[in-house]
Amino acid sequence: MRIRCVYGLAFIFILTISAYSQDSSTAAGGQNPAQWPGGGGQGRRGSWAGGMGEGRGVMGAVTEAGADHFTVKTEMGETYTVHFSVNTRFVKAPERRRGQGQADGGGSPPEAIKPTDIKVGDEITAGGEVDQAAKSIGAVFIALLSPEQVKRMQEMEAKFGKTWLAGKVTAVDGVKVTVQGGPGNALHSFVADENTTFRKRREPITLGDVQVGDSMRVEGALKDGVFVASAVVVMGMQSQPQEPQPK
Repeated sequence: MRIRCVYGLAFIFILTISAYSQDSSTAAGGQNPAQWPGGGGQGRRGSWAGGMGEGRGVMGAVTEAGADHFTVKTEMGETYTVHFSVNTRFVKAPERRRGQGQADGGGSPPEAIKPTDIKVGDEITAGGEVDQAAKSIGAVFIALLSPEQVKRMQEMEAKFGKTWLAGKVTAVDGVKVTVQGGPGNALHSFVADENTTFRKRREPITLGDVQVGDSMRVEGALKDGVFVASAVVVMGMQSQPQEPQPK
């Protein structure tokens, strides 16, 4: 038995949240990008973006909506308790506009929502630390998905490693880059050629700018058993959760 992992659409839109948060903070004169407008708590961006970057999460239909938790039933028929707090991010995943690919990240920022906007019967994804023995997760983000997004996520997961990759960079060796992520949090490699484009959020970069520790998403295709990248979007290094300071 395995958790219904959130590696497809959820990973992409969580990187999109990071991009929009950082872009907004720059435009606003360096304000803390972790401060979401609207509901959804006031946690640090590093704590939730980092968790999803390592591929920890569950997806399922809500069977119970409590004051501090949701109970969800996964596609595999397992029941998990999703615990949340004031530091948990609640968002509605953005719809991808027509003509936009995976590397476009959906084209619009996620919409901040409140815990009470999620009802029994809704499909959600939750990212955070999973306790498989207890069948529970301490969520650092929770996203409400539409039926279309659930279907797309399932299709994208099936294409992981064939038409796209996403994860954290573990090695850069010439034109070969290795990332860790996806089903099983495994290692996957791709190569860049003269047609590969690189961006860091919205700015063009080169392969030489890619660093170990960067999180990224990649579009491409298998050619003779080798994944050749056509478009790479780098989101920078993942922040690590900060320990609370003693009072």
